[in-house]
Amino acid sequence: MPSPPPSGTPGPLAPEQRGSERPAWTLLTNHGHVLLAVAQSQDARVAEIAAQVGISTRATLAILKDLESAGYLTRRRVGRRSHYTVDIHQHFRHPATATHEVGELLAIFTDPAQP
Repeated sequence: MPSPPPSGTPGPLAPEQRGSERPAWTLLTNHGHVLLAVAQSQDARVAEIAAQVGISTRATLAILKDLESAGYLTRRRVGRRSHYTVDIHQHFRHPATATHEVGELLAIFTDPAQP
């Protein structure tokens, strides 16, 4: 049986705790969370993405710019709004995962019941 985390170290959150506090670190970066949020709702406003990820709108804008510059997203203006398209065939940047496409990650977190 694994030992509990040392005092003061946050352990995994129970289902009823999720959303009430943020752990010290997560397996996915904010860039990954923003990419997932955009994939779930390509017409989401920056403020909505920021709220979902739990970061500022300014940080969200910087991440969206990073993802667009790296070719993971394409931004198209539709009136006063931005519409983002995710390139599911773009490969991960880290050498250990560079043989995989981001579409593989998105498939893990995408609800197959959604259109």
